[in-house]
Amino acid sequence: MSGSDETIAVVVVTYNSAPLLADLIASLGPGLDGLDWHLVCADNASADGTVETLRRLAPTATIVRMGRNAGYAAGINAGVAAAGPHGAVLVLNPDVRLGAGCGRELLAALRTPGTGIAVPRLVDGDGGLIFTMRREPSILRVLGDALLGAERAGRYPALGEVVTDHTRYASGAVTAWAEGSTLLVSAECWRRCAPWEESFFLYSEETDFALRARDAGFVTRFTPAARAVHLEGDSRRSPGLWALLTLNRVRLYRRRHGRLATAGFWAALLLRELSRALLRKRPSQAAVRALVSPARLRETPGPHSVRPAA
Repeated sequence: MSGSDETIAVVVVTYNSAPLLADLIASLGPGLDGLDWHLVCADNASADGTVETLRRLAPTATIVRMGRNAGYAAGINAGVAAAGPHGAVLVLNPDVRLGAGCGRELLAALRTPGTGIAVPRLVDGDGGLIFTMRREPSILRVLGDALLGAERAGRYPALGEVVTDHTRYASGAVTAWAEGSTLLVSAECWRRCAPWEESFFLYSEETDFALRARDAGFVTRFTPAARAVHLEGDSRRSPGLWALLTLNRVRLYRRRHGRLATAGFWAALLLRELSRALLRKRPSQAAVRALVSPARLRETPGPHSVRPAA
C-alpha cells in the first residue's frame, strides 16, 4: 500500500513511559505489517528519560514535546496535528502491544460504511479478556452497577454500561464507545469530530469523542479479528485517579443532558461510590469526597485534580 489515503498516523501520548516503550515499539512492525505508517509521540513533560528512549528506539518518529503535563486529549490533538498526511489515526497507549496483523483488521473494519472508529479485542498481561465495549452512560446503568456490581449488571443492556457478556466478544459488533487505549479513527471522522475535548485532562475524553462521532453518523465497530494486549493502568487502585475518573463521568453527562438529569446521575454515582466507601475502599472514599465538593465538580480537571488520599 502507498499514498496518504492508506497511511496510518500512529499517535502515542507518553508521560514517564520509558519502561513501556521497547515492547510497544517492537509490536508496531508485526501489528502494522503490510501498511504504511508513521509514529508520532506527544510527550507530556516526562522526567524519566522517555524522550531519549524514544529517540534511541524509534529514530524516525516525530516527537512533540508538550512542555507540561497537558493531559491525554491534548497530547492526542497535538500528535495528530504534527502527523504527516494520513488516512487514519491509530491512538495507542504506551502500555499496548499490537498483535500480528491488528492494523490490517482494524483498517478493514474502518472501511465498513458508516464506521468512524474501529477497536480490537483486548486482553490483559495475563491473557484475560478485557471488557472494552461500552454502552452510553445512564442513571439506570449506574444504579445497576451500584446494586448488582459492574460485571453482573453488564450482562443486561439496560442495567450495565460495560458489556460483560463474553459471547458478545466473539463476533464483530457496533458499540456506543470503547475504552480508549487502542482506537483506529478514520481521517474523515477526525476531520468532522475533532479535536478531542481537552478539558477532561484524563478519562471520559474517549467517551465524549465516540459519542460525538456517533451523533455525526460515525459508529464505533468492535473487531475481534484484531488483537492487542493492554497492560492497563492503576485507576482502580489510585484514589486520586479514581476520583478524577468519577468526576469526569459527571462532567461528561452534564455536557449531554439537562440539570435535573445530571443531578440524578450524580446521585446515582454517589450512591455507588458510597456503598464501596463503606467497605473501606480508599478509591471510592476519595471519589465520595470529590463528588460532595462543589469546588471539585466545578473545576477544570488537570494535574492538580489527581490528589493523594487523605
